[in-house]
Amino acid sequence: MSANKIFFASDFHFGVPDYQTSREREDLVVRWLEQISHEASEIYLLGDIFDFWFEYGAVIPRGFIRFQGKIAELVDSGIKIFFFKGNHDMWMFDYFEKEMGVQIISDELILDRSGKRFFLHHGDGLGPGDAKYKILKKIFRSDLCQWLFARIHPNLGVGIARKWSMKSRLQNNKKEEFKDISEEWLVTYSKELLLKEHFDFLIFGHRHLPLDIQLGESKYINLGEWINFNSYAVFDGEKLELLYFENSPA
Repeated sequence: MSANKIFFASDFHFGVPDYQTSREREDLVVRWLEQISHEASEIYLLGDIFDFWFEYGAVIPRGFIRFQGKIAELVDSGIKIFFFKGNHDMWMFDYFEKEMGVQIISDELILDRSGKRFFLHHGDGLGPGDAKYKILKKIFRSDLCQWLFARIHPNLGVGIARKWSMKSRLQNNKKEEFKDISEEWLVTYSKELLLKEHFDFLIFGHRHLPLDIQLGESKYINLGEWINFNSYAVFDGEKLELLYFENSPA
C-alpha cells in the first residue's frame, strides 16, 4: 500500500473530563494512528491535543505516554508529523521537536500538495467577535506571561490549569450543534480570506463540530473533536474527505 495520504485531526483534549475517560480516548487515538500509519506520509494535528500543556525547564505534565510513544514511533518510521498550538496547549515549546522530531506550528500554515493549496490553523482568535479571548491570547502567548508561569511550582501550576479547564465545553460534555452558516465565524473568516487569495481547502479545529462546507470552488473543513465524534480528514492527492473513526456521524 502506497504511503502518500495526508491526515488531519484536532481537539483530542487529553485530560478531560476525567482520567479513565481520557485514557480510553488515548487508546482510541493510538489505534487510529496505527491504522493510518500504513497510508500516511504526513499527519497534521491542528491543536488542543491536550486540554492543558506547559513545558517547564525539566518537567512536562504526567500522562499521555502511549500517545507520545506512538508519535515517536511514527516519526522514526519516516512519517512527518506537525503539532499546531491550540488555545488549550499554546505553551508547547521544544519538547516534542527535540524528543520526537515533531514540528510545532504556532499559527497558520500554508501548504501546496499535488497542485492543491491548503490553509491550516487551529482556529482560535480568527473571525469576528470574541475580543476578550483575542486579548487574552496575546497575553498568554507573551514571553513575560510564560516566564511568570514557569516560576510557579508544577504541582500548583498544573492544578490551576485543571481547575480552569473544568469550565470548558468538553469538560461539561457539551456537544456542539450547527445553527446557521452566518453564525459560523470560521466560515466567515474563510470567505473573507478567499476574497484576498485562493485556497482549495481551508482546514480548522477549535469549533468542536465536524463540518464540510463548499465555498464556491473551495472547501471549508472543521475537524470536530474526539469526545463525541472521532472525526478527521484525509487527502489522497485528489480529494479531501471528512471521515469518522470507529464512529458514525449523527
